[in-house]
Amino acid sequence: MMMPRSTMTSTDVTTPVKSKRGQGGRAALSGWLGSTLEYYDFSIYASAAALVFPTVFFPSANPAIAIIASLATYGVGYVARPLGAFVLGHFGDRYGRKKLLVFAMLLMGISTFLVGCLPSYAQIGLLSPAMLVVLRLIQGFAVSGELGGATTMIAEHASKENRGFLMSFALQGTQFGSILAQASFIPLSHFLSTEDLLAWGWRIPFFLSAVVVIVALVIRAKLDETPIFVDKDKTQGRKMPIVELFRTSGGAVFRAVCMGLANVIGTTVVVFGTTYATQEAYGVNMDADVYLWIPVVANIVAIILIPVFGFASDKIGRRPFLIFGPLLGGIVAVPYLFVVQAHNVALTFILAILVFGIMYQMFNATYASFFQEMFPTESRVTGFALSQNIALFITGLMPSLFAVIAPPSSNHVPLIIGVVTLVLCVASSAAAMFSKETARQDIA
Repeated sequence: MMMPRSTMTSTDVTTPVKSKRGQGGRAALSGWLGSTLEYYDFSIYASAAALVFPTVFFPSANPAIAIIASLATYGVGYVARPLGAFVLGHFGDRYGRKKLLVFAMLLMGISTFLVGCLPSYAQIGLLSPAMLVVLRLIQGFAVSGELGGATTMIAEHASKENRGFLMSFALQGTQFGSILAQASFIPLSHFLSTEDLLAWGWRIPFFLSAVVVIVALVIRAKLDETPIFVDKDKTQGRKMPIVELFRTSGGAVFRAVCMGLANVIGTTVVVFGTTYATQEAYGVNMDADVYLWIPVVANIVAIILIPVFGFASDKIGRRPFLIFGPLLGGIVAVPYLFVVQAHNVALTFILAILVFGIMYQMFNATYASFFQEMFPTESRVTGFALSQNIALFITGLMPSLFAVIAPPSSNHVPLIIGVVTLVLCVASSAAAMFSKETARQDIA
């Protein structure tokens, strides 16, 4: 007979965590390093999809078709994320957070390295983009479990007083990894000729993933399993996480998915924005080595502000950031696209920092702690990973959808893309408004 939940108090559950000083900080450091490495792998694909893949893997007499095809392979990585969230979330909830983190990192590093090994379309024809799609699917599968596992590890080690602050470092790591990915193409596009960049230069950032595999083994092999997971495993046995999730937290999953739609800000500013600004077919024609600095600078601002917002959420709550961040970001995304169209580099920098570096980070710094606090230990990884990755599946397909509904021949690209972005951001803010505050509460 299953032990009633009331026989185990919040204090009983969290005591093992509190008895080990420094565990929360070590978990935060591990989460930061792991997220940095994993999101470097995942993000270099976004830059390559916008800058070189239309030519290398999808040559076409019609540049618009090549752009759509390239951005579609970027979106394919998000197609695999719900499946990866289900499988890896189940793995993390049944067999442990530590095993999940090691496996996800290895899978991501190897698949990314292999992308750099692929021959071009000119060398082997259709087999080349087909293999690219397969490897992108593996990337999406792997990354779907990374952040869920890392933030669960931090949440279950941290105290309720500083959980938001410590968990923000895992999200800071995702931004730092994105900076490394974006910055890796800046010297390549600047110092290499277009011919050399397309022939071999683009492969260098992908080959660096070999380092990821080595570092991952060192970092995550030293992690301890969270005491709350071990305690639950001993007292309640191993349940089916997905069944427990929808039995106890179905409404929370729906609200979390809706809140996750705020991630459209990143796809609009970083992915589609790069394509819109630099691809000749759209006619904006910003220099790639100039525009690539825009998301880098915005991410630097984000790295500074994420722990600030995380710390503040421990004091005033998560909901204010989750409500106003997406709403303001969606509103300002519209003029951002118009200044890109106007080829105004200075205003593009300023609005990118406002939208992505500040407003989006209000959401990004706090959603992980909010989501983790919404779900019980038995299904925490599954709940976080599934809701986060369903939302990312939707927003990850946006760049290719944008290229279809507002192709290079369209006369109203900024208006169309801006309105779609705003609608999704309003939905995110509304979901946060209808959710209860979770800050400063024990997790069970």
